Amino acid sequence: MHFQHSDDIWRTFPELVAGVLLVQGTTSDADVEAPVTELSTQYRSAAESLLRRYRKEGSLPHLHPLVDLCNAASLAFAIPVAAFDLARITGHLEVRRAAGHESYLTFTGEAEHPNPGEVIFADDHGHAHARRWTNRQSGASAVRGSTSRVLIVTEALHDTASTDVRALHAVLATAIGAAWSPTPTSTRVTSSTRT
Repeated sequence: MHFQHSDDIWRTFPELVAGVLLVQGTTSDADVEAPVTELSTQYRSAAESLLRRYRKEGSLPHLHPLVDLCNAASLAFAIPVAAFDLARITGHLEVRRAAGHESYLTFTGEAEHPNPGEVIFADDHGHAHARRWTNRQSGASAVRGSTSRVLIVTEALHDTASTDVRALHAVLATAIGAAWSPTPTSTRVTSSTRT
């Protein structure tokens, strides 16, 4: 499985800083309460939906230990973090503009088709695993109790993105390595790399 951004995405967003973590051996019974709490109390700002929920409820939803860590890191670093169950992705995964025929599965089980031109994460069979860049992840490749191999993608466009993405990866890798072994593999994604 390869992960990449299309040439069009790199041309349109040359300032994009992207990185991936490959996590293997996850289980749904890991205890991540301490790192989640530590990350959530140090937040500066965050992806809008997480920040709204955190402000309203004072906590993050508990979904799966790995997703909880990703949400807390996203909140702490103000960087979108997406986690994909690799067993549910067919072939390669590419961030690209939708043609409009791709299939996206909501968390309620409804099938949708992204609008042409919308930035999606698509696999080789035309499944959209995220819409509106990473603002709407698909139920098809969501991390669940049976998930054991996960691709975590972080992307940022702000001035200090390079430093912040690197720091986010270090924090996540340490927390994931403490909860599951081995420590995940971290890679920076550029226009010339395929992960």
